[in-house]
Amino acid sequence: MKAEPFFTHPVGIVVASCGATFLWGSSFPFIKLSYAALHIEPGETFEQLLFAGYRFILAACLILLFIRILGKPTGLKTQTLPSLTKVGLFQTFFQYLFFYVGLSYSTGIQGSIIAGTTSFFQIIIAHFLYQNDFLSWRKVSGLLIGFMGVIVVSLSKGSYHFSFGIGEVCLLIAMFCGALGNIFAKNEAAKLDILYMTSYQMLLGGVGLTLAGGLVVGFTPFPFTAASILMLLYLAILSAAGFVLWNNVMKYNKVGNISMYLFFIPVFGVALSAAILDEPLHGLVFVALALVVAGIIIVNRGKSEKKSVVIEKEIVLEKHN
Repeated sequence: MKAEPFFTHPVGIVVASCGATFLWGSSFPFIKLSYAALHIEPGETFEQLLFAGYRFILAACLILLFIRILGKPTGLKTQTLPSLTKVGLFQTFFQYLFFYVGLSYSTGIQGSIIAGTTSFFQIIIAHFLYQNDFLSWRKVSGLLIGFMGVIVVSLSKGSYHFSFGIGEVCLLIAMFCGALGNIFAKNEAAKLDILYMTSYQMLLGGVGLTLAGGLVVGFTPFPFTAASILMLLYLAILSAAGFVLWNNVMKYNKVGNISMYLFFIPVFGVALSAAILDEPLHGLVFVALALVVAGIIIVNRGKSEKKSVVIEKEIVLEKHN
């Protein structure tokens, strides 16, 4: 069965996008839990990078194992190394270098909220890179409504003002790198198999993170227990599945039409952080969800409108003929 029909069908887009964003949203509380289990403190940057490296090397190995089960070759093709390195630098290395450091200084809810800015960065970048993906007033209005949902989520934790420190700055940089990495992945997916590209970009990024941390604090400084190993395994699985789903959606669709789905990350992240970390959750989260859904509908409504215009023009031409 070919991937394209599923990832271009409206139902397939919703299932894949929501699946990926749910998995990414669940990473916030599980990273915080992992920090607590392994005694990783906010200032221990190199330990954070090493743990991130573990996660993405393991995720890459899981995808490579899946490729092998499918009976496909798993060997690295040297001619693809420049493309894989470019994607790996931004979608894994730089994004998660800043993400892990930033999250150590923030709550799971704060990290989830700022994650919503990935959509904003991605739509803006696409406007400048793709002639057929311009930033129309419809997209701007949908984007603003969706972003209002992110702001409303921030009010749900009881704070009515924003204060930016090192954690928030690092998270914003991480989201920009992630958005740029997603764009690079879309471009390279036109010539590379999604599973192959995702596995090796993660492997390269994971090795970079491991070296960055391990060369300073050693490669085995953590007191792993069964619980912390399971959390690491879950984080690796969600990375593998989430990026495979999202990279497929990115490959077959316009960036501007699917970026709004990234607004679900803060909604899922806030809800799961509240449930798992016992962080405060209020009814405003549901208002935020309604705004996010409204934004997605507005952004994607243009497809049906364009089709209707084309049909109307064809009918008029037929009448004149």
